[in-house]
Amino acid sequence: MEVTNSMTTGLIDAYYGSWREGIGSFDDTRLGAVLAEDLDFEGPIAGRRRGAAGFIGGLRRFVEGLQAPIEMLQQVGSGGEGAALYDARLPGGTMRFGEFFKVEGGRITALKLLYDAAQYRALGGR
Repeated sequence: MEVTNSMTTGLIDAYYGSWREGIGSFDDTRLGAVLAEDLDFEGPIAGRRRGAAGFIGGLRRFVEGLQAPIEMLQQVGSGGEGAALYDARLPGGTMRFGEFFKVEGGRITALKLLYDAAQYRALGGR
């Protein structure tokens, strides 16, 4: 079942549209348009960080390692929150990622990324 809110899902779609096909589709400008400048990011390796610029740099490194476009398994949005579950093929195999979003004022203001950091490193993630 997919629950949607047009602004929330539109921003999340634009976020993934700026990189989901791999480094050839990576679009810093499009990312900057959907992420709040003071983005609150949390992930297993990076920990908690603030700021879209640093996040975009980290995302670029992740996307450079992708061996194929990501496979979106589920995406939902309701009100000012959204979530996505996808598989990504890394140099050593495929693994699953979950991302949780908060949206305010027409931008993604918070992003929490969940995955197994040990598996990511074992599969050649960087």
